[in-house]
Amino acid sequence: MSENIGYIRVSTAEQNTERQLLNVQLDKRFTDKCSGKDTNRPQLKQLIEYAREGDIVHVHDISRMARNTEDLLRLVKEFTEQSISLHFHKEHLEFNGENSPMQQLMLTMLGGIYQFERAMILERQREGIEIAKQKGVYKGKPVNETLHEQIRQKYAEGLNKLQIAKTLGCARATVYKALSTT
Repeated sequence: MSENIGYIRVSTAEQNTERQLLNVQLDKRFTDKCSGKDTNRPQLKQLIEYAREGDIVHVHDISRMARNTEDLLRLVKEFTEQSISLHFHKEHLEFNGENSPMQQLMLTMLGGIYQFERAMILERQREGIEIAKQKGVYKGKPVNETLHEQIRQKYAEGLNKLQIAKTLGCARATVYKALSTT
């Protein structure tokens, strides 16, 4: 029995997922709260393992699935080769394994536009940070003292740095920084 499966992604935990796939009837949903810069996302991996032949994966827009063209094309191919359809609602595009040259063109072009958009956002961000540094107003991200204390406690309990990062769901760089300030 085929299912309607939703894939929702926002870049940060603070962002609201409600607007994505708002009026779409779903049997199951997978939600990532992380960057789309690559496909190393826990819920995306679970979706790939979960979806079966005949299922339809609903995604609000192409940029939610992938922010670079190579990943996007690979994911669409991976799903459609397993007879799993992808429906991108905002762009009104559906991929079901029938290789329509026009759909492939649209997918490639839109994927390229989203990849370009991400590159421009990062460039503007770097420029803004550099200007703020020159003015002396950029201090970086504030230290999460609670997290740093948890890191130091886990380290004292004998966990290694990689285990600490996985257990607390933070980057290894955060672990190293917390341990260097003791």
